[in-house]
Amino acid sequence: MADEQVIGLNATTERPAAAVSGYAMLLVLLIAIAAEIFAIVRVAHVHDGLSVAIMIAAGVLFVFTLLGFYMLQPNQGAAITLFGDYRGSDRTTGLRWVLPWMARKKVSLRANNLISDRIKVNDLRGNPIEVAAQIVWRVVDTAQALFDIQDYRAFVNVQIEAGIRTIGSRYPYDDFQHQEITLRGNHDEVGIELRKELMARLAVAGITVDECGFTYLAYAQEIAGAMLRRQQAQAVVAARQTLVEGAVGMVEMALDALSEKNVVELDDERRAAMVSNLMVVLCGERDTQPVVNTGTLYQ
Repeated sequence: MADEQVIGLNATTERPAAAVSGYAMLLVLLIAIAAEIFAIVRVAHVHDGLSVAIMIAAGVLFVFTLLGFYMLQPNQGAAITLFGDYRGSDRTTGLRWVLPWMARKKVSLRANNLISDRIKVNDLRGNPIEVAAQIVWRVVDTAQALFDIQDYRAFVNVQIEAGIRTIGSRYPYDDFQHQEITLRGNHDEVGIELRKELMARLAVAGITVDECGFTYLAYAQEIAGAMLRRQQAQAVVAARQTLVEGAVGMVEMALDALSEKNVVELDDERRAAMVSNLMVVLCGERDTQPVVNTGTLYQ
């Protein structure tokens, strides 16, 4: 899990960078341009050292200011480094400025929607199944995403596949007795477990998971036909069990009502015959044909 993945890894934590508003520095840039123009005009009329010094200083200031500008869009961050040393991250949108010798690397903080490929996994009972999931993830720590992981996007893809395999093998595909959490019957519970698993795996990269769930879930083709027949058989057995339980209750209720209201007195043999007839009527797959007895009960 995540604790095992960070062994031997010096985690980098995001912190604010010493960046300033680019609009204030834009004013400095305009002043440098004006001073440069003034110096050029002055040199054309008066050949003195002061004009040359102003021209050189204005040019240096112009280049120095110009090279420090960068721009951030909404939900975008920039990691600032100085000669390879991490100096902080800037998340303020708009025109920004840092010292020109500081490198800036931008990172998108927007949500990313990913639908994984179909993966073949053995469920808890060893049955091969095919699953695919939809995951919404985003970067929450720019320093970890850039400096703790070689390629955080590739890392996300690999960990998502590993997380799907882990969750897919943790639960059975289906359970007709409804005694276990299953992949097919408990989408919400399994989705929560998948999100926890992915968040634990991606925490080392400064990435969180906002939403996830299975988009495809089926038995693998090599056992799909056999498992379909087994599901049908289990469904028939479950339906029969429910039908018999209901029929027994109805027969018991009918006999109790007849005895309580003294409608008819039945000995054990006739009582057993009535129970048999009622069970046939209630549990039979075909409609029964009524027979009218015009004689006595014992004929």
